[in-house]
Amino acid sequence: MTVLVTGAAGFIGYHTSLRLLERGESVLGLDNLNPYYDVALKEMRLTRLREFPGFSFARADIADRAALAEIERANPGIDAIINLAAQAGVRHSLTAPHDYTHSNVEGHLVMLELARRLPVCRHFVYASSSSVYGSNTKLPFSVEDRVDTPISLYAATKRAGELISHSYSHLFRIPTTGLRFFTVYGPWGRPDMAAYLFAKAIIAGEPIRVFNNGDMRRDFTFIDDIVSGIVGVLDNPPPDTGTEPPYRLYNIGNNRSERLMDFIGLVEQSLGRKATYVLEPMQPGDVKETAADISAIARDVGFAPTTPISVGVPRFIDWFKQYHGL
Repeated sequence: MTVLVTGAAGFIGYHTSLRLLERGESVLGLDNLNPYYDVALKEMRLTRLREFPGFSFARADIADRAALAEIERANPGIDAIINLAAQAGVRHSLTAPHDYTHSNVEGHLVMLELARRLPVCRHFVYASSSSVYGSNTKLPFSVEDRVDTPISLYAATKRAGELISHSYSHLFRIPTTGLRFFTVYGPWGRPDMAAYLFAKAIIAGEPIRVFNNGDMRRDFTFIDDIVSGIVGVLDNPPPDTGTEPPYRLYNIGNNRSERLMDFIGLVEQSLGRKATYVLEPMQPGDVKETAADISAIARDVGFAPTTPISVGVPRFIDWFKQYHGL
């Protein structure tokens, strides 16, 4: 059977597809290769995935119902979906709101409809975000916390995806699991994420923008740990008890909240160069601190992150230098 991975040319989708292929799964990758960031990076990820005979690829927008229906007809073996395609980024949502409702709401619904039509859908796993916690001050963030006060449109669309998934699990008994990712970084990462932005600016001798004057903390999570969580969850769909819908939500984080300035210091140390800073106020839609309570996913699937930032940041910088020929 085949696992359909949407956003396969993206950062998390690439690594997830790679892990599945390495363990012998057949993977159908789906991506529209949109130009939100450098398409050449996405193409290079796909080139690496195409080295595996078990990988096939379809270029399409997840909100395109006609395209998805054709992909469904051409690939009758799909029995699981990992929906990682999304319009990412909090700040971009302030200027391009329709991109978010298109991909994160309409696209999510189209994928659930596909899951509904499959003869067997053993599991529908999808990306949510720690941003759904909004300005919660209780730390660490728990999946039992209230999440009805999002402070960005991005967060609101991710919460919408969770609610729509619950309704499909309830009505159609589709096993769904949402994963609230916490600040993912690592090799092949997105150029708009902190680690990449910091490294690029330091190499170019440009100042880096540090928000809230550097007084921020993040639960930075290395990509290998994220993928271990995704694959572990895929293999453990929620049961249908007949009374409760087969629906789960989990946090995936590194289980420790790190000072932003410590993270920047590791980037500097790994590059062997000092940064200059431009200290700026908190940005709209941003939060001061994140920390993940991962007890639920640890209990249910044995998730246990193993990569502290002291290990993960140098590994990212090694890739960054190789990719850019430094």
